[in-house]
Amino acid sequence: MIMRKFAALWLLALPLAFSQPVQAQAPVQYKLAFPNAVHHEARIIATFKELPAGPLQVRMARSSPGRYALHEFAKNVYDVQATDAKGKTLTVSRPDPYGWTVAGHDGTVIFTYTLFGDRTDGTYAGIDARHAHLNIPATLAYAQGLEQRPAQVTFVLPQGWAVASQLRPDATNEVWMAPNLQYLMDSPTSLGPQQVRSWQEQGKTIEMQVLHEGTPAELDAYVAQTKKVVKEAAAIFGGLPDYDFGRYTFVANYLPQTSSDGMEHRNSTSLTSNRPLRGSGALDNLGTVSHEFFHSWNVERLRPQDLEPFDFQRANMSSNLWFAEGFTQYYGELLLRRAGVYTDEQYCQEALSGIVDAMLTMPGPKRYSPVQMSQQAPFVDAAAAIDPNNRSNTYLSYYYIGAGNALALDLELRQRFKTDLDTYMRTLWQQHGAQQNYAPAKPYTLRDLQQVLGEVTKDTTFAGQFFRQHITGHELPNYEALLAPAGLLMRRAQAGQASLEARLQFNPDSSATLGSTLLGSPFYLAGLDREDVVLKLDGQKPTNAKTVQTFLSTHKPGDVIQVQVRARDGVRTVPITLQENSDLAVVPYEQAGRPLSKTQKKFRAAWLSGKAK
Repeated sequence: MIMRKFAALWLLALPLAFSQPVQAQAPVQYKLAFPNAVHHEARIIATFKELPAGPLQVRMARSSPGRYALHEFAKNVYDVQATDAKGKTLTVSRPDPYGWTVAGHDGTVIFTYTLFGDRTDGTYAGIDARHAHLNIPATLAYAQGLEQRPAQVTFVLPQGWAVASQLRPDATNEVWMAPNLQYLMDSPTSLGPQQVRSWQEQGKTIEMQVLHEGTPAELDAYVAQTKKVVKEAAAIFGGLPDYDFGRYTFVANYLPQTSSDGMEHRNSTSLTSNRPLRGSGALDNLGTVSHEFFHSWNVERLRPQDLEPFDFQRANMSSNLWFAEGFTQYYGELLLRRAGVYTDEQYCQEALSGIVDAMLTMPGPKRYSPVQMSQQAPFVDAAAAIDPNNRSNTYLSYYYIGAGNALALDLELRQRFKTDLDTYMRTLWQQHGAQQNYAPAKPYTLRDLQQVLGEVTKDTTFAGQFFRQHITGHELPNYEALLAPAGLLMRRAQAGQASLEARLQFNPDSSATLGSTLLGSPFYLAGLDREDVVLKLDGQKPTNAKTVQTFLSTHKPGDVIQVQVRARDGVRTVPITLQENSDLAVVPYEQAGRPLSKTQKKFRAAWLSGKAK
């Protein structure tokens, strides 16, 4: 998940942004209070001063940093009022669903509204009696024409609450500041009884501010693992980024009412999950930490040109999410292996198997390229729609298709060119990201990504071919050959087992309703589709998953069974040919009972072992 436009002029002036007042640019002031938090409401006052003559256009964002679909945050704003500096009530009209026009002001508009929010994640606002987790585009209205003004935010906190944010506090820790609207919108903020752990890493402060119900010992263990991930990520790029205020904050909410999400930001990340910080929950949460922290480089500073500038009033489309998100997905899991969180076997099970299986068994990657998958983000990135779609047969997330190509490229670089994906990422960082704090940023294009690959391999022909075949094209990698030098075997997860290759929803009357049928699957080939109802399999009712699996265990791939179905054209019986279960798994040779050579062991260690000194 992504975002951020940071204008070059602001980046050059950043050290002055807080130390010197901007002349003739009165800051936009916000005050947030929570008198009705139990009912998920905040009361917000936005004060706009030193305004030019004429009506003021106040807007809520329609999109959010790190998201690509429209979310229409104005839908949860109501009880809108506006006054001038003297308290005179001003006329407020609604020109469109996304904003308000305030007329008749005296150079000041005090704009007050109620915000409802009850979804705690990286996109929306979650407010209750225990906490408030605020994605700023979903929370704060802004005025058109004032985007370059600094912002000051004051929180009226219930007793025991504290602020976690990448916003910069003043000396009193009561006013939180942003140099402009872009930084304000990019600054998720959590309010509640924070538990704080901080440490120094390469001269920077890394802090984790957490809301959770676990023990201090569980949090300490979780932070210890996070430290290892931070070190391994930094090792890839040769050091941490220059965080704007010398501080990076994990803004973490692990309370039971929380929705699972992770959202990267320039100097922080929003982490939300209802899983506890122990057992498998801790491991799942740590995977989000690893992914989002890698975004400190890839996407936050190493940015695609087609996301510049980020527009809060439209859906933002990029052709490069296969790299921005997909390569980050690959590294998020690889960092867990290098940090010692995964064993080789766990890494294969938790990461590689899913990537390879999705790439080789789903229809989407066979039809469309990673570039085309990236362009679908406005329709799939938490986008809402009520009409059915055929994405099961046309789409694979840019997370997976990008990770699948990152895996293939890493292994090919190691085998053919005696270099690796780490070197490629580091070179891209040096050319397009590392100097962003000191000189105008140089966002990359698709051509830039190909050019740097040619530089790293010293083979522009290979670079061009790889991009034509696998990035703008949709040729699938040969994972079996690519994985073998590391002593990893790709095989059928359930070899020889008969399968219907279908998603079934079991009904109270012992029937089962089909989901979208996959291209080439038994039901698809038999002319059946979504919402058709399976009544009987060779005369047996498909009561539940266990009965269906028991039925299939008595058959082998290639067997023909008679299936009674109720489709839109009535009840009929059709012959269906069972297929072999297509699920793929990647396993170490040792687990498969194959000998691991010294050369394979060395190759695997060079790839998966920790790099942090």
